[in-house]
Amino acid sequence: MHKHIFKKYPAKDKSNLIALLQAVQEIYGYLPEGALQEVSDFVGLPLSRVYGVATFYNQFRLTPLGEIVIRVCRGTACHVCNSANILFTLETNLGITAGQTTRDKRFTLETVACIGACSIAPVITINDEYHGKVTVKEIPNILKKYNVQKQNPEKKAGVK
Repeated sequence: MHKHIFKKYPAKDKSNLIALLQAVQEIYGYLPEGALQEVSDFVGLPLSRVYGVATFYNQFRLTPLGEIVIRVCRGTACHVCNSANILFTLETNLGITAGQTTRDKRFTLETVACIGACSIAPVITINDEYHGKVTVKEIPNILKKYNVQKQNPEKKAGVK
């Protein structure tokens, strides 16, 4: 792990646990198990306590994000406009549930309390690109767009 993270904090100071976890996640994009153990040793807390903090707060993740992150708004306006069905359709098409990443690490599916684009509900974001007034019927074409973008360079690379 990046040892420079620890230089900013005094050893055995439990009050720095969350700040250390944030710093680790900033580097890796998630909290690898080995890093959790190092943080545990540094602050002088059992690994189970560090893990407990990491799983309690929604800001922390224990697995890496996929290269394409899909966020489904579940706020009131989106809920009223059928975002539950949008989420179900995405889960079905991707073969994962909210909070998971596909095996190939291509897609991560998340729900958020509110994206803040209520006027175009229901809303999803895909790598921070907004898709508003989404319908269930549009989901396969939206996903296809992102699949095709990823696959085109690989196909060209294999052509001689």
